[in-house]
Amino acid sequence: MTNAAPAKPAYFMVQVKAKSLEELSVRYAQAAIASLMKLGGQMIVGTPAPTVLEGEWDGSWAAILRFPSMEMAQTWYNSAEYQPLKELRINELTDGGQILLVEGM
Repeated sequence: MTNAAPAKPAYFMVQVKAKSLEELSVRYAQAAIASLMKLGGQMIVGTPAPTVLEGEWDGSWAAILRFPSMEMAQTWYNSAEYQPLKELRINELTDGGQILLVEGM
């Protein structure tokens, strides 16, 4: 009998340039958070004003999302439910940004 190692958590690190924080919240964030929660995800940090210690900040929203595993994070990101929200964020609500997915320790 083998013991499988427990899944490591996964984190999305988000930095976007929202055209309007209110529009991003109303049209995207509320539905996106509801959809990620269905797969065990949670938004653990979200702020328009992070403390920049190094480098340059050119966004208007930073967030960290946590999932129980990389598999669950990727399942959510590629899900049919999230696709229209992702397209809305990219094509209408932001002027770019970075979304990184990293595996926790």
